[in-house]
Amino acid sequence: MKIQIFHGFGHVLFEVTFALIPLIIFFAIFQFFFLKLSKEKLINIGKGMILSFFGLAFFLQGVHVGFFPVGELIGEKLGGISQSWVLIPIGFVFGFVATFAEPAVRILNHEVEKVSGGYISQKVMLYTLSIGVAVSIALSMARILVGLPLWYFVIPGYMIAIIMMFFSSSTFTSIAFDSGGVATGPMTVTFILSIAVGVASVIEGRDPLIDGFGMIALVALIPIISVLTLGLLFEGKGRERVTEQNKSKA
Repeated sequence: MKIQIFHGFGHVLFEVTFALIPLIIFFAIFQFFFLKLSKEKLINIGKGMILSFFGLAFFLQGVHVGFFPVGELIGEKLGGISQSWVLIPIGFVFGFVATFAEPAVRILNHEVEKVSGGYISQKVMLYTLSIGVAVSIALSMARILVGLPLWYFVIPGYMIAIIMMFFSSSTFTSIAFDSGGVATGPMTVTFILSIAVGVASVIEGRDPLIDGFGMIALVALIPIISVLTLGLLFEGKGRERVTEQNKSKA
């Protein structure tokens, strides 16, 4: 497989430029009328924007020339394994590891720990989301192997999430639904989705358009359930602690 690293890079730069221009214009308007930040802060923000520009451009180029082709090749090789059930644990591992590399997950975990005053630690959130994404990828692989429709998973999954909302606190409900969106980050979408499409393309009787896609829907769903479960566990421990304190006072 011959890879031309900078093939089409000019088009990527053009897309990233037009994606960032509206943000820069909005910032300039707010700076002029409302923010009025100091020159030093403006210089730092400008440096950050430049780094973001080249970071996005190089990342998208890497996805185009690296993640997509390699992911599809891995998926095709995995789909050709005689013992196809192995795809389920492999998918679990891929999902677990990919979540550790998600930058958006790191940011969410940091914000949750900061706002909660350390009550919900980054480590706990990271493992919770990692397990949730791992389970969703494993279910996606099982769905491809069996050929089940996507709604067999999505409708019951959201019903479970809605029911759990009534027993969970508003804090964990908010975090859970944000976690579902954050988990569908660049690592999952670019790498693991291409693997799923590659697997579906080589398994007999499977259509990559029908069976290969839909994985992201599960990745957005299962972490919601995992975080809501974490919230129920936290609230259960809180009630036990209050009960023990009341008994000690009595």
